[in-house]
Amino acid sequence: MTDALELDALWEDFHRVVNMTSQELAAWLRVRDADENAEPLPEAAGSPTGQHVLAILQKRRTDLTDDDIRVMYRVVDTVTAQTDLENEPAPEEPGETRRRHRLMTVGHDPLKP
Repeated sequence: MTDALELDALWEDFHRVVNMTSQELAAWLRVRDADENAEPLPEAAGSPTGQHVLAILQKRRTDLTDDDIRVMYRVVDTVTAQTDLENEPAPEEPGETRRRHRLMTVGHDPLKP
């Protein structure tokens, strides 16, 4: 398990890069998985990682599991590697829109201030 100082830093980093609320993320995961023929149950919408991020957003720091901590590290690393949090560009090209949508599945909307 992670020591208290490291967990505090991770908690702050995670909530810095995950800039969508739990309601926004839940809605995005439902929209992302909906298609013409079917829509998954709300609690089953989205990728496993997206669902795990949603669950973490609804927890207190003291309730985190080792698995939660692993997902938090992965999300922080993913978002940090794929974005410039200080100077996020607006998506102008289809590739940028796809990138934005990928990031939104883990709770980071590049267009959100």
